[in-house]
Amino acid sequence: MLWNWQQQDWPNFRWSKKALEPLEAQFLRESGVFSGVTQHLNEQDNALLTVHIMTGEAVKTSEIEGEYLNRESIQASLRRNWGLETDNRRIPPAERGIADLMTDLYRNYARPLSHQNLYYWNKLLTSGRYDLKDIGCYRAHEEPMQIISGPVGREKIHFEAPPSKMIKKEMDRFIAWFVESAPTGENPLPALTRAGIAHLYFVSIHPFEDGNGRIARAIAEKSLSQDLGNPTLIALSQTIQSHRKAYYQALESNNQNNEITHWLVYFAETLLNAQNYSLNMVDFLIEKTKLYDRVRGQLNERQEKVIARMFREGLEGFKGGLSAENYINIAHTSRATATRDLQDLVEKRVLQKEGQLKSTRYYLNIKCLNR
Repeated sequence: MLWNWQQQDWPNFRWSKKALEPLEAQFLRESGVFSGVTQHLNEQDNALLTVHIMTGEAVKTSEIEGEYLNRESIQASLRRNWGLETDNRRIPPAERGIADLMTDLYRNYARPLSHQNLYYWNKLLTSGRYDLKDIGCYRAHEEPMQIISGPVGREKIHFEAPPSKMIKKEMDRFIAWFVESAPTGENPLPALTRAGIAHLYFVSIHPFEDGNGRIARAIAEKSLSQDLGNPTLIALSQTIQSHRKAYYQALESNNQNNEITHWLVYFAETLLNAQNYSLNMVDFLIEKTKLYDRVRGQLNERQEKVIARMFREGLEGFKGGLSAENYINIAHTSRATATRDLQDLVEKRVLQKEGQLKSTRYYLNIKCLNR
């Protein structure tokens, strides 16, 4: 079996421009809409939007690779990076590293991609790791870099990347392509096409001992930001994680040849879904502001604490709805007080009540929640 990088035409990818044209047009239209609606957010809500989406991206890009990090620690680290109020918790190395990567990706999107930039990202992603030999540099081990699944003795090889001795040359060529395909480059490509190729191209080289998938997704977002001319807030990893199996299937079905229309269409549609999520997130923040303005000064301390906790769940809402038990645990109050508080929140149209007796659940009374 020959992999894509072993083909004679590597890395001269081929694709149908016609298949991508309507998706590219839709992306540009929606980007204009997103830019327009964010103008309705005040400075603090813009910062909160940035931190919320970046937190979700940091958590989900790690989950895609099977690493489960603490959301609260990542968010606290990001809030510090953005000068927002937070607690004084100690942030573990992995959570701080991915938060710093997301911050660098946002603030320095226009900076040209370089080996040093990629080394820095890899070092951030592997903060606190002692099981890796090559950190902050390309892999140098002699054994094959393979993606494998299945039990010992019956392993399935999903992909084998170029040997370590080829990495520097391949990465020189990749970075040169990334520069040439930029909006100001010699051979500029449409936004979704460039981001999709960048992801597949990089992950096919698999230059690091660990962190390749996360860096590939970061490069795709950097590519989009460069094409739009401003930092993009697209929930790419959150969208991929919700359909992770399809993501890996798309990668695997495009790693043995260099005709990549199928991959580019899949990736473009994923990016459009991610863009829609981000637009819904803006609506969510606007609805949040309206709700707080409407009941300002009308909620007690317990109610404010619980409602703030529900809003932190974002578009997904409080999983399974808020129960009376949840309220008691969050507010640290009695059942009788919780019952009165919840009824009051329903009467004030802050919460919607669904179900009866033990099945009663409460949801924020805003339109855009995914329930």
